[in-house]
Amino acid sequence: MRIQIITAGTMGSVAPYTGLGHRLLAEGHDVEIVAHARFAESVACCGLRMRPLPADPFEELMGAHNGLRGGRRSPASVLRFAHATERAALSLVDGVLGAVDLKADLVLLSALAAPLGRVVADYHAIPSMGVFLQPDTPTSAYSPCTAPWKPPGYANRLRGRAANAVLDALYGTAVRGLHARLGLPHRSGHRLRAERERVGWPIWHGFSPTVLPRPADWRPGLAVAGYWWPHECAGWQPPTLVTDFLAAGPPPVFVGFGSMMPGDPERLADITARALRQVGARGVVQSGWAGLSVVNDDVITVGPLPHGWLMPRTAAVVHHAGAGTTAAGLRAGVPAVPVPVLTDQPWWAARLTRLGVSPGPVPFAELTAERLADALRRATGEPRFARRSTELAARLGLEDGAGEVARAIAELNR
Repeated sequence: MRIQIITAGTMGSVAPYTGLGHRLLAEGHDVEIVAHARFAESVACCGLRMRPLPADPFEELMGAHNGLRGGRRSPASVLRFAHATERAALSLVDGVLGAVDLKADLVLLSALAAPLGRVVADYHAIPSMGVFLQPDTPTSAYSPCTAPWKPPGYANRLRGRAANAVLDALYGTAVRGLHARLGLPHRSGHRLRAERERVGWPIWHGFSPTVLPRPADWRPGLAVAGYWWPHECAGWQPPTLVTDFLAAGPPPVFVGFGSMMPGDPERLADITARALRQVGARGVVQSGWAGLSVVNDDVITVGPLPHGWLMPRTAAVVHHAGAGTTAAGLRAGVPAVPVPVLTDQPWWAARLTRLGVSPGPVPFAELTAERLADALRRATGEPRFARRSTELAARLGLEDGAGEVARAIAELNR
């Protein structure tokens, strides 16, 4: 089959699809990934074709979203975020319209691409499926991932509907413009979502049922496949600086905030250095979008490195609890200290705590060297966190999330 995977966002919104795409390629499909141009190298090393989206507004959007945190919230920051969100969604209209391959047999859509991509695929009579990294269907089993974690209860379904209403509203201008470009009668985001549910549009979720079981009250067609691990390029070699550092002492602590830009990088670097010094731990700090830099005899700063290679060589991982980084830490089998910043990160951080692999989150707004050091002492000093992390990693190693999707696609041809 000729398959397109369309996704948008930061590295965490793209990397898992390189693993899924590579598995589908190995199954004999012709696979193309549509994503922002900055990810061309990551896609190319999988042997996949790539079609770039013409604009990448997500760095601006992340910066605007950061302005909504804590005491920095103001009418101006809310307006800036609303405008950035509108521009991000509008940029996807042109991108998705121009990117959909009219010869495709199947289009796979990420959660951010789905509100627009499904309309375009239907317009061209191309079958489509959702491939989501987070759950977005309301359930009583847990709260929506953009809200604080709540125990099971019907109120969670109401929270889920409210969260979806907000998302549908944020896409409102883009959805209206897309229908106008295609010459279709306007349908609101809410109505498009209702149609999706009514026809049982299939959605595969790229997280582990061990980490987040499929809710019993989900409709047929919603499946939890397991993680789609990012593809690691053949022939990749780690930098000598890193291998020498790892060999020179005990396993270090990994610290990274991925695509987050959480405020003053110098302050964050100072907090990190002081916390590691208080605990007596070595550290590997990933600069990321935050621009972190900590360098001394016991800490090195690195650029992009495959988490699948680095994290298993560490004693613990300190991260922002994005979906992809959370998954990488669980796969590595090491305890976590989540420092959530925004959106779904507090939700995943709470899940890590409930799974028993973390002593609890340290919200970024409350981050100090002392709090981070205390959490690291517990994560590395209490054996129960390491035991539970090892146990969960072993269970994840038995799952084949990409294979589940590949088998479902194969069934379409029978």
